[in-house]
Amino acid sequence: MTTVQINATLNYHLPRASDVLLAVEAIPGMADQTLLTDLLKVGGDCSPLKTIEGMDGLGRRTWLHAQGRIDIRYTATATINRAPTAIAGLGTVPLSELPPAYVQYLMPSRYCPSDRHDNFVATRFDAKAAGDRVLQMAAWIHEFVEYAPGRPGNGGTATDTFISRRGVCRDFAHMLITFARAADIPARMVSAYALDINPPDFHAVAEVYLEGEWHLVDATRLVPEENLVRIAVGRDATDISFMTIFGRADMIAQSVIVERV
Repeated sequence: MTTVQINATLNYHLPRASDVLLAVEAIPGMADQTLLTDLLKVGGDCSPLKTIEGMDGLGRRTWLHAQGRIDIRYTATATINRAPTAIAGLGTVPLSELPPAYVQYLMPSRYCPSDRHDNFVATRFDAKAAGDRVLQMAAWIHEFVEYAPGRPGNGGTATDTFISRRGVCRDFAHMLITFARAADIPARMVSAYALDINPPDFHAVAEVYLEGEWHLVDATRLVPEENLVRIAVGRDATDISFMTIFGRADMIAQSVIVERV
């Protein structure tokens, strides 16, 4: 078990009054991660905060309406009680027995056009067990896609990353999700706080549904899956963005620090 302290600070300027949806609070009450303390503070000219449930009933997101400078700070202490990912040999559940909310994770989405990669996946990844196929996919992505921190990513779909062969964590996650869905393996995207990631930042990974449980898989191999604290889940980056702005915002400063306690 690992205990971590999380400190995330976001300073932005909104030139016009805009709605903002935050997803920075770690998910509480999961079997493999527990929140001991957490506090979200927002300063500036903004409306009272309104909390809503996160996707799949996990965690929470927060609405605010603001203009001018806003200063957002989230602090938390969490314990992680998760074994290293071990999906080798695991299979999928019959598709007709999937929980209804998870059917969407078989389908193409905005950044994960899995229907465009059916043939590549079918001819490239041949392991019998679904878990082994996911491991093959993650290994292929790690080998053939350049991780390029500090350089602008393509910001596009998994197909764009497949062509450019470069990207950041969200692009790696999109590719793995796309490949998994093309193989009829339910997959979703997860935003997370990551211990010991370099450079420090919000992180994005994939999660696959095998034998009735979700399993984290990080194709970047930057952080062991047992060092992640989940923030939000969804179909792709559209659903897990730490800050969705319905208007325009200019970043003043941003910092994400995760440390062992």
